[in-house]
Amino acid sequence: MGRSLLGIEDLDRAEIERILDRAVAFQPHGGANFAKVNTCTGMMVVNAFFENSTRTRSSFEIAAHRLGADTLSITAAGSSVAKGESLVDTLNTLAAMRPSVIVMRHQASGAPHFLARHLSTPIVNAGDGTHEHPTQALLDARTILDRLGRLEGLRVAIIGDIQHSRVARSNVFLLSKFGASVVLCGPPTLLPREMAQLAPGVELEYDMRRAVRDANVIMMLRVQLERIHEPPMQAGEYFRFYGLRQEHVELAHPDVIVMHPGPMNRGREISSEVADSQRSMILSQVENGVPVRMAVLERTLLW
Repeated sequence: MGRSLLGIEDLDRAEIERILDRAVAFQPHGGANFAKVNTCTGMMVVNAFFENSTRTRSSFEIAAHRLGADTLSITAAGSSVAKGESLVDTLNTLAAMRPSVIVMRHQASGAPHFLARHLSTPIVNAGDGTHEHPTQALLDARTILDRLGRLEGLRVAIIGDIQHSRVARSNVFLLSKFGASVVLCGPPTLLPREMAQLAPGVELEYDMRRAVRDANVIMMLRVQLERIHEPPMQAGEYFRFYGLRQEHVELAHPDVIVMHPGPMNRGREISSEVADSQRSMILSQVENGVPVRMAVLERTLLW
């Protein structure tokens, strides 16, 4: 019991499959609501978010409540970090109150790993800097499986700000473990050549039309302006070269699905026509955030 989830890179395929399979039991399956199972009654989940979040934070809170756990939410602005206290001291204070697990998002890459070495409380990484976002990759995989039925043999095009994307990294690690082919595409300034070393078989492409050709999955990413000193190009120019439009969808596999982890900037990364189309799995990704994070919390607390 009490196992941290710090990243996808260190998980083996069998454990990923176990999480994804368990998430199926928590899906609505046509009902109005997610199932409430109360397997974690009496446990406390602390959500410590030191970066802004809507989807991840709210779905972790809902997931904990669906499992019957209590929750406490901490933000940077509402914590003693804003008064100059170190992150270690803040988390040590929380850990002294004996929570069952700390779900943590932080702008520094490696922060959850650092704290996991200092705290006995298990930690779930909800996104660390530009490093990893493991639960996003898990819910993306669950969404692909729900629609396409497999990961092995798929061609997945991940397009946008690859350099700063923890979502891209976690997805590359997961997809490569399942035999998917991954092509990373973006402007040269946002797609350094070392990204090809993330996993075996990763392809780099700077031309979007070539990247999406015959793709089974097109995953768009937000340009993370908050991490970029000088944007590679203006919004209109970026959309012209790297924004997903219907003409790109028509180059892909006939059954292609379109994904985006959010927040989504229409007219910069993706057209409304595509975002609102039948090919779009964007809301399905959001919906799968709850059952997948229920499975992750249950794994951390009970397995």
